[in-house]
Amino acid sequence: MAFLVKQMLGDKLTSMTGGGDKEAAGAGAGGKETPESKGMSREEFEDYQRQLIEEKIERDKEFATKKAERANLRVALRDKYRLPDSAQDDATVQMAGDDLDLPEDLAKMVEEDEEEEETNDSFLGKIQNMDVDALKTKAQTTMTEVKQAAEEKCTVM
Repeated sequence: MAFLVKQMLGDKLTSMTGGGDKEAAGAGAGGKETPESKGMSREEFEDYQRQLIEEKIERDKEFATKKAERANLRVALRDKYRLPDSAQDDATVQMAGDDLDLPEDLAKMVEEDEEEEETNDSFLGKIQNMDVDALKTKAQTTMTEVKQAAEEKCTVM
């Protein structure tokens, strides 16, 4: 509620009272941090700034790696379920390079699914390659043999 009141009336009140000092506390001219605002010497401040930049670069690198790993995961899932490819994911994976790996659990799952598909494919392949006419004639001859054997053993038939 206070935020809304400040947003609605804040500019009007500051113009009525003369505006006051708009510089943020602890910031130098132009709103930038200075060694004095941090209470450090110039060398300490430069080291501090360098450290901040290095940390930011490291965070950005980790973020890019995680993003590429997620894209790699999506690509693997698309391959697994035979879904259309995404150009954005392919580009993200290519930018990251070859140092991406699938998580171990997912890699195991994908490998197990591929093995299962291979066994299913081989079974289905055998069924599709079977000669249905030969199978039909074999089944008919077996049924007639069983029927004849049953008639020979049973006097009622």
